[in-house]
Amino acid sequence: MLDTSNFYFQTYEQWRHAITVKCNINLTPEHARSRIVSLQNSNDRHTQEFSAKYGDAYLQQVIEWFARAEQES
Repeated sequence: MLDTSNFYFQTYEQWRHAITVKCNINLTPEHARSRIVSLQNSNDRHTQEFSAKYGDAYLQQVIEWFARAEQES
């Protein structure tokens, strides 16, 4: 099992702060939806790299965070 305790983002709040404040990305419903679609595409090279580096469980966590951001927008 992959140890996720060393990952950069442990919580939704940490992740959202990094996206919106540090990266200055507006998490609109459209942006969140496009990221969800990309991250759910197992043929996408970036998704494959993300999954290989962080594992499928963390990939699913990030997809859930984008889904939450979409609903909160």
